[in-house]
Amino acid sequence: MKRIKLVASIGVLAVAALGLAGCSSSGSADSGPVTITYTDFISAGGNEGNLKKIVTAFEKKNPDITVKVTTLPYDQYGTALQTDLAAGTESDVFDVEYANYKQYQANGVLAPITVANPKSYKQSLLDAYQTDGKQYALPSSFSDVVLFYNKDLFDKAGVSYPTKDWTWKDEKAAALKLTDQSAGVWGDHQPVTFYEYYKALEQNGASFLNKAGTKVAFDTPAGIEAAKWLTEKSGSTMPTIEQGQGTADFDTNLFKSGKLAMLHTGIWLFGTFADVPFNWDIAVEPGNTQKASAVFSNALGVSANSKHPEAASKFAEFLSDSDTTVDVRLNAGWELPVISDDQKLSTYLTKGKPENRQAVFDSLDHIALPPVVANGQSQMQDIMTKELIEAQAGRSTVEDALKAAASQINSAIAGG
Repeated sequence: MKRIKLVASIGVLAVAALGLAGCSSSGSADSGPVTITYTDFISAGGNEGNLKKIVTAFEKKNPDITVKVTTLPYDQYGTALQTDLAAGTESDVFDVEYANYKQYQANGVLAPITVANPKSYKQSLLDAYQTDGKQYALPSSFSDVVLFYNKDLFDKAGVSYPTKDWTWKDEKAAALKLTDQSAGVWGDHQPVTFYEYYKALEQNGASFLNKAGTKVAFDTPAGIEAAKWLTEKSGSTMPTIEQGQGTADFDTNLFKSGKLAMLHTGIWLFGTFADVPFNWDIAVEPGNTQKASAVFSNALGVSANSKHPEAASKFAEFLSDSDTTVDVRLNAGWELPVISDDQKLSTYLTKGKPENRQAVFDSLDHIALPPVVANGQSQMQDIMTKELIEAQAGRSTVEDALKAAASQINSAIAGG
């Protein structure tokens, strides 16, 4: 799954949902065969078949419930969901990203969920989707970002493999040695986006927002250094925008072609790279003054508009913590299940490529969660990415780009 943006400005949707929120979760039990709908982005891009396995198992266990699935690309999902919520045509169950949960819950589009087996979940992830002591979504998966690397390219260049002790300096030195533009080989790729920048800030001992979350805190020397870390790779160890950098699947396809030595991306791509004709592995992402790995969490919400809230809740719980879901996710390398049973998770280390799966868990020692604001979440993400790209393209200095982003984001947070 890719992390680009998810539309979060849903204040106008409250009217469609608030009138139904109070009754949907306490409605009468479903009787007789029912069909529920589920719209997702979590399986898009290669895990559609894995989702089907879980749905089939659920329907076999619950023969009176049929699940109709609609899978959308991540970069289309937010707009489509917003449209459906405004029209009251949303699915019974739909994916919710951590960064957007607060706004969806506040606008009444999520029905409360009674969790049958709360101890089966990692408590911290379950708590992340609670408001005033009530569960409004069930965590379905979590994942982190690691450093993928092409071992064959490292061997050919005589460069030592990345280790969990690497710093930005080590990565840059290796990337310069591995880059051979005449052969179309690049040393490194890291998306120039909001998601990568907030993480780079953490790796540099800084943060995106102030402690109160009321305004930005990145327009500092440490913030400038973090922005330069991202943008100055372009044309040096990473392709430029003109060469295709930043377009859909560019980095994934470049790595698959054997022309990219290192790639910063998520563990959800293990399956995508499983059959590439070269040797590869992963390592914990390098930091600068400290380590910080991006961790993402997705959840399942039950619509406050659902006519079958009990069937929908039952499906959401199966999809999030059933043994079938755990087995399918671990076998496919499709993010990680949210279960609390560490013994079941330990089998993940022996699932084949990549060899160093321990890096997935080592990355959790120092995590960086996406910054979340009450107002202007999607604007914040879009503005930051846009201004970083202006600097990457040479149309602005990094310093000016950060000043422009700070002004615009502070205005968005304040509701301006």
